Amino acid sequence: MGFRNGRRRVVLAVAVLLVAAAVAATAYRVLAPAEVSTVARGGYPAAAQPSPGVIGRLPVAPLIVDGRLRVYAAHRQVYADRPVDGRYRSTPFWSYRRWPAELVGVVASGTTVVSRWSDGRLVALDARDGRVAWRADGPVPTEEPVVRRTAATVVWSPPGLYLTRTGDGREVVVATGAGGTRGVDLAAGRELWRAAVDTGCRTDVGTTSTGQVVSVDRCAGPAAVEFRDAASGAVSGRWWPPGAGDDLVVTPVGCRSGRSGCAGLRTAEPGDAAGRGWLIGAGTPVAAPALDGLDSQLVGEQAVAIVDGVPVGRAARSGKELWRRPDLGSARVVAVQPGRVHLLTDVNDLVTLDAATGAERSRFSLTVGQDGTGYAPGAVYAADGYLAVERLRTPVDPDADDQGYFLGSEPLVLAAT
Repeated sequence: MGFRNGRRRVVLAVAVLLVAAAVAATAYRVLAPAEVSTVARGGYPAAAQPSPGVIGRLPVAPLIVDGRLRVYAAHRQVYADRPVDGRYRSTPFWSYRRWPAELVGVVASGTTVVSRWSDGRLVALDARDGRVAWRADGPVPTEEPVVRRTAATVVWSPPGLYLTRTGDGREVVVATGAGGTRGVDLAAGRELWRAAVDTGCRTDVGTTSTGQVVSVDRCAGPAAVEFRDAASGAVSGRWWPPGAGDDLVVTPVGCRSGRSGCAGLRTAEPGDAAGRGWLIGAGTPVAAPALDGLDSQLVGEQAVAIVDGVPVGRAARSGKELWRRPDLGSARVVAVQPGRVHLLTDVNDLVTLDAATGAERSRFSLTVGQDGTGYAPGAVYAADGYLAVERLRTPVDPDADDQGYFLGSEPLVLAAT
């Protein structure tokens, strides 16, 4: 009898151990760090050439890549769809997912898409098939984007993640965060440099079109604009704008995308509604009064702004007026891209002008189907001849939840210009 009881206890103990092992294995598979890469099964699409007009509406913000794909951000996933001029979001062309890290930023150049994650990891994907091109360690982000349902900040202007091109033509990914700043070769994923800087007394500005990383440094003395060489990571200069104090605010303008590859800056102090515009190059920033004013935009060599209610284009360096369009009525500049200036009228007509001449390239009502134009524009993105606009409910309540903030379940309208 005792033998049987002892054997039962042994069997029971073995069974408990087997169950515990199975639970542990399952928990490990579910909770362990992992990545899932689903590569493309079809061919890389050709670049589209849509006629000017509204293409369609989307539930989340697109990043236009290589003029061929739309790339999107989810909580723990970056993915692409095609065609770039598709009316609706379609089944993913490829996708990449990580666990348990969260996606905090995406930038792209050519056919390389770089994703940044909450653990600091940088993962580059080949846009042509979604395969992982390289992985690199970066600093853990200290500033995470404020993410609403469209995830616009993650793909259009991710904090702490930038691109720039050095003087020898090399493209560099720059990541800032806890412990400093790092530069990574975009093509190979090789770390080029790292700089141990105090993030508590520095504020990111972005990168320049001439291969510099820009920040506002308050660590030792009055606030200064610091320029760091993106090829080596060495500080190449510090600049104190006239009249700048410790509350100096610096905003990049004329950027290739987000806050990357910028050709100008605007400096301001609290209470300064206009700010002062500057062109940046290899030396000290050069004053550009045509860029003064919060609504002034820089596109190529032209500064574009609404002056006395009229869209005006001026030479950025000299301020000489190049064109004006008083016939457009009430309008405001919402975005620029190489060669194009995008304005929205008070009835939400999208007007696209040639940046150099002011000539009209296209004009149409920025609406889809029966949606109407009774919305306020939110975040705006322009690239490769496309423009995407978040549509917000009016009156705009920034404290509302996503349902009360955005117009409908597909609040983004995408247009070709």
